[in-house]
This record gives sequence, structure tokens and C-alpha cells, in this order.
Amino acid sequence: MSRVLTHVSLIGFATALSARAVDPIIPQIATDLAVSPERVALLSSAFALPFAVVQPILGPVADSFGKIRLMFICLLVLLAASLVCAAAPGFPVLMGGRIVAGIATGGIFPVGLAIVGDLVPVGQRQIAIGRLLAVVISGNLLGASMSGALGDLFGWRTVFLAVMAGGLFALVSALVGLRGVVVGQQLGFDVRSIVSSYRGIFANPRAKVCYGAVFADGIAVFGAFPFVALLLLASGEGRASIAGLVLAGFSVGGVAYSLAVPMLLGRWGPGHLMVGGGVLAGVALSLAALGPSWPLQFLAFALLGVGFYTFHASIQVEATELSTKSRGAAMSLHSLFFFLGQATGPVLYGIGFAQVGSGVSLVAGAAIMLALGLVCARLLARPRGM
Repeated sequence: MSRVLTHVSLIGFATALSARAVDPIIPQIATDLAVSPERVALLSSAFALPFAVVQPILGPVADSFGKIRLMFICLLVLLAASLVCAAAPGFPVLMGGRIVAGIATGGIFPVGLAIVGDLVPVGQRQIAIGRLLAVVISGNLLGASMSGALGDLFGWRTVFLAVMAGGLFALVSALVGLRGVVVGQQLGFDVRSIVSSYRGIFANPRAKVCYGAVFADGIAVFGAFPFVALLLLASGEGRASIAGLVLAGFSVGGVAYSLAVPMLLGRWGPGHLMVGGGVLAGVALSLAALGPSWPLQFLAFALLGVGFYTFHASIQVEATELSTKSRGAAMSLHSLFFFLGQATGPVLYGIGFAQVGSGVSLVAGAAIMLALGLVCARLLARPRGM
């Protein structure tokens, strides 16, 4: 089991390098390709929306043909997409590359969560998911900070080459280490059984709460990320490396959560963690709304990372139990709604920034996170240890 989870985590790390790598270099891409920064910010939606849309397909495919096999195929596609982005002659090709990258990533991280669900008992699952998140969040951290630094030193195209190198290493390592390994029962592809699986998942009343919550937290938290570099630029800080550092604060907070999760579960039940995560995320977004200097913004985003992952990982555990037979499909639906939120968020924040300003928009996001913590604790929380 540990060997499988190690390689799944490594693939997740390599994939995570790509997820937030574009955010710190949005101004550079805009200048080089002669496109408005607001349009370049939509690259985040171009990644997140395809990721979400393919989930109803890739989840059942993972259950039918093998979770590890699907991860390998998707990682190969991600490598090709990264190369296309690095060589893109114009914005339309870059947008297309990010769309393909989003599709490929859709068959990696959600499937990794399903593998954890297959291998780890539910009572220990939040700790196992926390360890997987620690590795994946570290990839987000390195991706954001590396992106800003490489962008300043060598230009934005080198960012995609670095992402490709990390993915290639993970692929070769997993091909050797996981040869012949099969996780979970392969059900065979049957359209009728897929429809039945989804019907069974949504028959569980907890599904609507889980999926609605991750849709909303995707909007409230991740929707603001593409605008961080632009907010810093408006305050006179134009270095992409600083934007990457501020964004990396979120990942630092996530790693802090993942290291603390055994202690947190020992002291508080799932309901307390949901409320606490929502409160911390709300406070962090409110601090960011004040527009402080970048070191304080870094601290605000670190607190946001602790709060978000404390809340979100609690919902992930509940989602793994929505269907034990079709866990790949259940976790793909989880990612579908989460990334639909991530894709919707930049659009809504963009409208909010233009109409009412950044401060009011971020406070609205804070209110959403606080409400989510309270509602989910009431509707989803299980007794401690279950």
C-alpha cells in the first residue's frame, strides 16, 4: 500500500506544479503576446473548466479500466500539453494547451483520492488524504514560487518546460515502481451501470451538500488567485517573483494543515474542523481585502491555506464515502463541482472588482466561507473516529 501511495503522491506533485504556475506570470504573458491581462487571467478558467467537464467521463473510466492505468495516460497528455504551451506562438495556442492540460489533470488527482479511498479505512482516511495533500500542495507551492522566479530570470516559457521536466520524472519513476499493480476492482465499461452509479450517488442526500460546498469554496477562494499579481501591480509591486511568493503562502498554509491533521483530529471532530476552517478562511480573505503590503498579504494567504484545507479536506473525506462501489465516479463528481467553482470564480471576481472593488469582493468571499463552515458542520459532521 505504501509503495502505491508514494508513487501516486509523486504523480500528484508533478501535476500540481502546473496548476498554479500561470498565475504569477500573467502580466508577462500579457506583455509578450500583446493581450490584455484580464484576458490572460482567463487561462485559469481554461484549465479549471475542462478539468471539471471531463470528470463525469474520467471517473467511470477509472473504475472500469483501472485507476493507475488512467493516471499514466493522463500524465503523458499533460507532458505534451506543457510542451505546446512552452512553444505557443500566440495566445490562442497557449489557451488550447491549457485546456488540454486541464483535461489531463482531471484524470490524475481525483483518481489519486479514489485510490486512497480504496486502500485506507475511513477512520484513518483524513490523515492519508492529508499526507497526499501535503505532497500535492508542495507542488502548488513550488509551482507558484518557481513560476515567478523563472519568469523573472528566463521568461514565462521556461515555466512550462520546468513543469514538463517534473512530470517526466514522475512518469518514469511510476512506470518502474508500479508495473503490474492494480488498485480496486475493474468493473468493465457499461453505460447503463455508469448511469446507475451516478443515480445512486445523488440518491445519497449528503452528496448535494458535499458537491455544493466544494463548488462554493472553489469560487470564494480560488477565484481570487488570478488577480493577485494584478493587485500587487496596482500597489506598485510588479515583480512576478513576489506575486508567486504571495500565492505560495497559500500552499505553506496547506502544508501546515497537513502536518497538523493528526493532532487536529485527536482534539476535534469533523464538525469542529469544518467550522474552524471556514472561520480561518473568512478572516484571511477579510485581511487580504484591506490591501496590506506584500509581506502581510503573504501571511493572509498562509492563513487562508490553513483554513481552506482544514475545511475542504473534511468535505473530501465525506465524499469518499458517498459510494464505496463507484468511488472513482464519486470523487470525480467532487472534482467536477470544485473545478466548476474554480472556473466560475475568476469571472465573478472580475465582475466584482470592476463593479464594487476588490475589497468588497473579497469580503463577500469571506462571508461565503464562514457560512459554508457552519452549514456543513450541521449537515455533514460525523462523530469523532468514524
